[in-house]
Amino acid sequence: MNENGMMEKDEIFSKVLRAGRRTYFFDVRATKADDYYLTITESKKFTNADGSFHYKKHKIYLYKEDFDGFAEILNEMTSYIVEEKGQEVISDKHQKDFKKEYQENEATTDATPSPDKFTDISFEDI
Repeated sequence: MNENGMMEKDEIFSKVLRAGRRTYFFDVRATKADDYYLTITESKKFTNADGSFHYKKHKIYLYKEDFDGFAEILNEMTSYIVEEKGQEVISDKHQKDFKKEYQENEATTDATPSPDKFTDISFEDI
């Protein structure tokens, strides 16, 4: 905010999600024509050898015309992951035996994904 209490052009609307070493910044920004778009910035914290920090940032620009498609695919992907693997985080740090067992079983399974797994996807809305 500036001294008049007005928000700066770059501070239209912002939210922050802190997730361990990563922080996600969601920022509504204005185009030159004064329309709005969204930027999502991932900032990851790294520790240098001397104990100081540096950050790596990646930014996605998302415009109105892509909102529906982006939201639809994001929702589809997150639902797929939760349906396939559940809500609980599977970590190889805690499951050495699980990983070994999985690799053994993988060799015996048919590598081709069964087509019926994909039949519920509709492309009409894309």
